[in-house]
Amino acid sequence: MGFLSKRIDRALAAYQRELIDTHYREVENMYRQMRGWRHDYRNHIQMLKALAAAGDLPGIREYLDKLDTDLNTVDTVIKTGNAMADAILNSKISLAQSRGIPVQADAHIPVRLRMSELDLCVILGNLFDNAIEASLALPEDKRLIRVYMDMKGTQLYISFTNFTASGKLPRVGKRFSTTKGEGHGFGLVRIDNIIERLDGYLSRNSEDGAFTTEILIPQL
Repeated sequence: MGFLSKRIDRALAAYQRELIDTHYREVENMYRQMRGWRHDYRNHIQMLKALAAAGDLPGIREYLDKLDTDLNTVDTVIKTGNAMADAILNSKISLAQSRGIPVQADAHIPVRLRMSELDLCVILGNLFDNAIEASLALPEDKRLIRVYMDMKGTQLYISFTNFTASGKLPRVGKRFSTTKGEGHGFGLVRIDNIIERLDGYLSRNSEDGAFTTEILIPQL
């Protein structure tokens, strides 16, 4: 039993490292896009000046519309008050939108969290990855991910909801069944272990084609 436990621990640790590396690559890609837009800022100003000197008002409007669209792809979507949460949520929102998945997010973390950034990364990253994976099985007009985070008294409340193609999901033990691979199972195990270690509460509910995960984590 000890040997099996060590194998599971090693597998979980490897999966955790892979997960963190993936998040950092996503965040770096987002920041690279932002740096690229800032690098082009002077050129945009020069172009607008040239259009203004020529009295080309329609040209200015068209150029500003293009800039507005471009900026929306790299601008920070969510500002929670927590740098790690901002990095993960914004990178995942960008990833979801690039795959045709709308995201409605309302997230606020007005206090210093007791939990580590690593725990926060594992929880949010896995929840978002699972929601994206489930959404990809749906037609684009049926896809939607809802994210809500805020304090409820002295506890951090996290809620993720996404729609599923299979209606109500069957349970297997304490968890819902999944067609995803081994890494998905490790992700669920990591979340469950973190919530248990932090004396938190976790609820998963599948109803009417929507899958919701709710988490409460004490912060005192």
